[in-house]
Amino acid sequence: MTSFKTIRARAEKRKGGPKALAKLLPARPDPKALAKLGDDRILAEMSKRAFCAGFAWSVIETKWPGFEKAFGGFKLGPLSLKPDEFWDDLMKDKRIVRNGAKIMSVRANAGFIREIAREHGSFGKFLAAWPSSNEIGLLELLAKRGSRLGGNTGQMMLRFLGWDGFVTSRDVVLCLRDAGLDIAETVTSKRDLAKVQAQFNVWAEETGLAYVQISRICALSIGENYSAEKLATMGADD
Repeated sequence: MTSFKTIRARAEKRKGGPKALAKLLPARPDPKALAKLGDDRILAEMSKRAFCAGFAWSVIETKWPGFEKAFGGFKLGPLSLKPDEFWDDLMKDKRIVRNGAKIMSVRANAGFIREIAREHGSFGKFLAAWPSSNEIGLLELLAKRGSRLGGNTGQMMLRFLGWDGFVTSRDVVLCLRDAGLDIAETVTSKRDLAKVQAQFNVWAEETGLAYVQISRICALSIGENYSAEKLATMGADD
């Protein structure tokens, strides 16, 4: 495997030096802040990532205030009491993207979050206690117990919530393959995810960096060399 020192040096060269690269890196995630995050905000982010999958993110972002109103601020208590008619009516609500399966995923994930909260105090506390060295275990749990949280959707949700993990974006996978990791061009199998996890664990131990920072450095070290302004408008680690 190519050393992470070499990968970081390549990213620094592409972005104008160590200081310029440092400005493009996210801050180290704060588990205490994550633990304090309300379950309504967890459900809101889950829902946003589910609706973003397969849609232009800009469309969902523009309509998001309407989503917040339509789903009552994503407050779990009131949502759990809503009758079937409420969910059926959302299919006619022009404030949101009227995708039936994704609308019903909000209902299912509200129940999922309530279950986890009963077990751990809150979903945020549950996430804050989960180790970054086992992201693949967390992704498997999200896919099995949640609704429409498999694949990159779960990874992106964790990233936007402030959990410290990697994202198997196009450029991150390209970096890993270029470094010598034997994985497919699109990482979907448990085998490949386990290899990615193991490599990130090695690099985290080697560098002392957060997983999110390692992930971003990988992405910035290869692929199309976007400007800082362009990167600010793109998704995580694209």
